[in-house]
Amino acid sequence: MKKYIKFLSLGLAIGLATAGCNSDFLDTKPLDKVSGDAVWSDAALAESFVTGVYNGLRDGILDQMNLDCQTDNALYSFGKQDINEANVSPSNTGTVKNTMEWGAMYARIRAANIALANLMKPGFDNSNGIASRMRGEMYFMRAYFYNQLLRYYGGVPIIKTPYTLETSDFSIARNTYEECVNSIVTDLDSAAALLKGKKMDAGRATMGAAMALKARVLLYAASDLHDIPTAKAKSALIAGFSKPELLGYVSGDRTARWQKARDAAKAVIDLNQYGYKMNLTAPVSPAEGQQNYINMYLSRNGGEADGIFLKYYVRASPDDWGSWYPRNNMPNGYHGWTSSEPTQNLVDGYEMMDGTKFDWKNPAHAAAPYDNRDPRFYASILYDGAKWKPRTPDGAGIDPFGEIQMGEYEVGNASSPSKFSGLDTRNSSIENWNGTWTGYGIRKFMDPDPGLVDMNTRQEVPSIQIRFTEVVLNYVEALMALGQSEEAKTWLNKIRFRVGMPAITETGAALVARYQNERNIEMLFEEQRFYDVRRWMTAPTALGKQAQIIIVTGKLKPGKTVTTYKYSKENYDYSYKVQDLGTGKENRKWDDKAYFPPINRDEINRNKQLVQNPGY
Repeated sequence: MKKYIKFLSLGLAIGLATAGCNSDFLDTKPLDKVSGDAVWSDAALAESFVTGVYNGLRDGILDQMNLDCQTDNALYSFGKQDINEANVSPSNTGTVKNTMEWGAMYARIRAANIALANLMKPGFDNSNGIASRMRGEMYFMRAYFYNQLLRYYGGVPIIKTPYTLETSDFSIARNTYEECVNSIVTDLDSAAALLKGKKMDAGRATMGAAMALKARVLLYAASDLHDIPTAKAKSALIAGFSKPELLGYVSGDRTARWQKARDAAKAVIDLNQYGYKMNLTAPVSPAEGQQNYINMYLSRNGGEADGIFLKYYVRASPDDWGSWYPRNNMPNGYHGWTSSEPTQNLVDGYEMMDGTKFDWKNPAHAAAPYDNRDPRFYASILYDGAKWKPRTPDGAGIDPFGEIQMGEYEVGNASSPSKFSGLDTRNSSIENWNGTWTGYGIRKFMDPDPGLVDMNTRQEVPSIQIRFTEVVLNYVEALMALGQSEEAKTWLNKIRFRVGMPAITETGAALVARYQNERNIEMLFEEQRFYDVRRWMTAPTALGKQAQIIIVTGKLKPGKTVTTYKYSKENYDYSYKVQDLGTGKENRKWDDKAYFPPINRDEINRNKQLVQNPGY
């Protein structure tokens, strides 16, 4: 049986206990905390502290509001996202997920610093190398949290020693973007060296995780947004910023940066430790392709080989919000909250099975928009007519077929029909306050177990922080930037063959466009899109438009009679109308200041050396 990392609250308590100085005026010990001396003199307590640092991962990509809701991919059902409306400021930073929020990340960085300082000379027996292994984990986690800050804010203050109450000055300036990259890479190299050959519990850092994160960091470092000459040419706001070194490289050899990104990704590939069905020379069948994709995002049935660094959940831990993913995102016809909703913008990005683009101007496509699409569409999106799970008892009589109902339909006799609102719409007879606004729901990361339909049931699907396919895509992107397009297509097509899609044959700008779409479809809801469109500097086009939705209607064909609605092309003529969501719900627009969100005003006030990002 696979052994999983166990997340405990002891680590945070210890972190708080060790935060202060040694006080002689109180000769008492708190009963609800463990002293620092005791922790670092006991291997089990030290292990608990180290484990607690992992809690900074929180719910990862399985939060109620996925980060894709701040992109063209999705809409958050329960409130406008200020960053989508270019309405963020130091006093209104909008919704900042806790996995990149300034204070939350620095709290975990400080805990990692405490652990690293104390594990250099542990007070327990280290003959088995346990302290070295834990140091490797802490180097990785410190690097992980710093990169969360770096890719969100740009350069941040690098702090590698724990502050104490004896510290006279807590203010510190932001390091340059280049300095941050170098610091993170150094930590990851240290982590990889210390973790090499170590057998780790599932969910803990590994040598491969350190190498894969390094590949991500270096890919971002080579991208347009962080090459300041390129960024200045594309953005007047960045061109006018007085501290561009906080945002990217102001000089140096960009080609060398692309080479480092390529080599870092290839080093992970050459480990031959990861990968799922990446040796195919032709596409699998659509059914197999759909199942392959499901296996990967569920980390089951062989698909777990694609995972490099994951956060695991258990149903017995109700505080793990990620385990509530089905309740948070299941359609309202199943008593879910439909929180993160795919947009029509995203759905239109799924290719036809033959690799051509979907086009609403094509009459065949417009008449049957959910037919013959990329198998990942069916594995990722809940759409009108999709086969899903049996309904809960209150819905089973209305929909005994377990199909998604996102439209408005006629029932009765075609000559005098009545209207029936689908159970998964905002006019549902089950629940009408939490239906989808876009006409879609999310299936990806949803456990397909038909028994998991009760809103109080949690799942144990892990949150994927880093997976091998991302490394391969990073490798492809670096290869394209270096003009090595044939090798890039070879690896890109390995990903496509696995899901049943045909080979890409384009070159030049067309190849780049296909790659960017492929990356979005493959990495949907994995918190990639938010950063990708920024670092490519395609955000003005990708994000500067309204979210689109679908209106589905089903009209009975002449002579047909239906008493219980079921999706049927034999009984119904279906129509599909695409329209903007409407500015009353969310008025999306782009402003270049959103390339780098603002640092919270409170942090600026606490640290006078901090320089705010451009545009605020």
